[in-house]
Amino acid sequence: MYAPGDVRVIDAPDPRIEEPGDALVRLVRTCVCGSDLHPFHSMKPNPRGVSMGHEYLGIVEEVGADVATVRPGDLVIVPFVFSCGVCDFCREGLQTSCRLAGLRSRRGSEGAQAEILRAPLADGTLYKVEAGEERYASLLTLSDVYGTGFHAALTGGASAETTVAVIGDGAVGLLAVLSARLLGAERIILMGRHESRTDLGREFGATDVVAERGDDGIQAVRELTGGDGCHVVLEAVGHLPAFEQALGIVRDGGRIARVGVPQYTEGPIGRSQFARNVTITGGVAPVRAYIDRLLPGILDGTVDPGRVFDVELPLSEAAEGYALMDRREALKVMLRP
Repeated sequence: MYAPGDVRVIDAPDPRIEEPGDALVRLVRTCVCGSDLHPFHSMKPNPRGVSMGHEYLGIVEEVGADVATVRPGDLVIVPFVFSCGVCDFCREGLQTSCRLAGLRSRRGSEGAQAEILRAPLADGTLYKVEAGEERYASLLTLSDVYGTGFHAALTGGASAETTVAVIGDGAVGLLAVLSARLLGAERIILMGRHESRTDLGREFGATDVVAERGDDGIQAVRELTGGDGCHVVLEAVGHLPAFEQALGIVRDGGRIARVGVPQYTEGPIGRSQFARNVTITGGVAPVRAYIDRLLPGILDGTVDPGRVFDVELPLSEAAEGYALMDRREALKVMLRP
């Protein structure tokens, strides 16, 4: 990406093994994330271009001398944050704060919208899986969006005893609905206004849909909950109005989990939130920590999170994928070699 709206597919040198813990992964599926649209709208122009993408599924092509857990020919899920797997943060399930990689490192910063990827810290990051091509779409969601939706539901405290609201009908929001249902929530209110998306949300477990936004949306959710609001609110948008809406619909003593990448630096946290005992949680999902828990349902067909991909294009048409998602003509675009 060179500037807002300027996405190009170019030839680049193939990556190579640089450290003994590296692996080279030939990608079989990648995709465009809703968060990729933020720089698509507002990035500072860069004449060198910025390699894009962070959701990966691929086949190992080569490994460094120290790699022990995967070998050439293995199908692997590549979580969007690289991690060592052995530091205290990784052992605690917070791979996003890995001391050797994580969000603060540029290890593995090459974009995933590509043919081949260098994966540093392969033993701690790559997750080997055995599955046929019919599972590729759902497996790809474990690199980011399914794990992120689950992170929202889990940190928000979704359970059979809670009424849950999900703000946002993008892929993460819809998979937050699915995750809340998996955690036992029986009443799930999806706030979104794109009917094809909210219909899928209903199939994933939403019991109610509220299309209104702002004060009207807050009033609608309050009416659905007897005036109290929801125990759990999952905010999957990242814009300030969505966060303000979350504060407006959360029940006293409730929890707001934010997983939409914030596009604002200041928000209305003050006396009201304090007096009402509202907890604000969420954050960047350590998706590597959730694969063990989420993978079995995909492999046995119990869940099909890959349904969020409604358009598939060759990598050469990645720019069209961005345009389709920007125009809301696609929910989530999958890219193939």
